Amino acid sequence: MYICRSLLTKSNQYYLFMSLKIVVLAKQVPDTRNVGKDAMKADGTVNRGALPAIFNPEDLNALEMALTIKDKVPGTEIIILTMGPSRAAEIIRESIYRGADRGYLITDRKFAGSDTLATSYAISMAVKKANPDIVIAGRQAIDGDTAQVGPQVAEKLNWPQITYAEEVISVNSSTIVIKRRLERGVETVECKTPVLITVHSSAPECRARNASRMMTYKHARTATELQEEVRDYTELYNQRPYLELEEWNVETINADTNCLGLSGSPTKVKKIDNVVLQQKDSMVLTDSDKDVELLMVNLISSHVVG
Repeated sequence: MYICRSLLTKSNQYYLFMSLKIVVLAKQVPDTRNVGKDAMKADGTVNRGALPAIFNPEDLNALEMALTIKDKVPGTEIIILTMGPSRAAEIIRESIYRGADRGYLITDRKFAGSDTLATSYAISMAVKKANPDIVIAGRQAIDGDTAQVGPQVAEKLNWPQITYAEEVISVNSSTIVIKRRLERGVETVECKTPVLITVHSSAPECRARNASRMMTYKHARTATELQEEVRDYTELYNQRPYLELEEWNVETINADTNCLGLSGSPTKVKKIDNVVLQQKDSMVLTDSDKDVELLMVNLISSHVVG
């Protein structure tokens, strides 16, 4: 930890900054634009293997917010936490390519089938182990759209939370000022750290991958991924230990198995439907009073208006 001096050009004021540790919660999600008949398993959980996996969009907004803070506060460390099977390590690599420092994959068969309550418990235990100053997450994941995990993690940590964040106005070693995007406008709030922040999709998009970082970290792997590799990376990892992505299991984060997986999840998914909107009828209208009157009659009779 060290102290540096930074200039905020907008206000022409100097602030003392202490380096920060930021955890970004990121999730690899199934692409819900391609939901098909095999999207669900018999037990009511999502069949993630049947759907293409992508970086949750609003988590990319969260990563950009963390990177913006790092730009303002030299020495800040950004750690990615993602929970899922071994393939979810791709989220960590993608984040490192864009500027994150390192990451942990929370993975264990005992996490399988976790709803938001069980997921937030596991993540909160991992956050306690990481011991950051700030946690930043996307507002919600596109595979559930519940927007519950971030706030639930904050409650389990007993931390204050700022939701719908759009922009970091200022930050120092003890407080952060955030602009929030609300339904009918914006508001600016100040909060002491540690704090959990969830980021709105209106926040700036994440910066592109850095070519140099991609070349440096392209062989970064978790232990499980290395076991599945054909090539022997032993010598490479001895020379470049920073390439090893750490895995955390139930024992690592000291979690209670009764609060995880299906046994710790009161929510059960009954059915997933792929709804496709189709145009059935069409009308060709002119600007005549008669046509406008006909349109209004049809709209009222079909209960679209009125």
